[in-house]
Amino acid sequence: QVQLVESGGGSVQAGGSLKLTCAASGISTGEAYMGWFRQTPWQGRAPVAGISVSGVVTYTDSVKGRFTISKDNAKSTLYLQMDSLKPDDSGMYFCAALCRDYRRDALGTLMCVEYTYQGQGTQVTVTS
Repeated sequence: QVQLVESGGGSVQAGGSLKLTCAASGISTGEAYMGWFRQTPWQGRAPVAGISVSGVVTYTDSVKGRFTISKDNAKSTLYLQMDSLKPDDSGMYFCAALCRDYRRDALGTLMCVEYTYQGQGTQVTVTS
């Protein structure tokens, strides 16, 4: 049984930082494409970052240079370091594993848009 448990969300002022953690069980971060996506009432679900089995990372354009996705295969844990946070980064962040569908975004970046597994989410609120 696959379980993904996120933690690290919270409320922070614009310009601040948060680090999200996703503990995976039943699936190894070293054996599956994994990523983070954000869900908001106004934008719906949108991919934020992804990392392949070999460690190749991709980011949606709005977070490039500010967010860093990483993983520790020995701990089967996925991370998302979020710096220089903006109010537009607010939303429910979900950890996800095992990509089912890739799409190119407006800038041509290949992003995973659908995963087989996802966690329960952790709320991130950025205040101005």
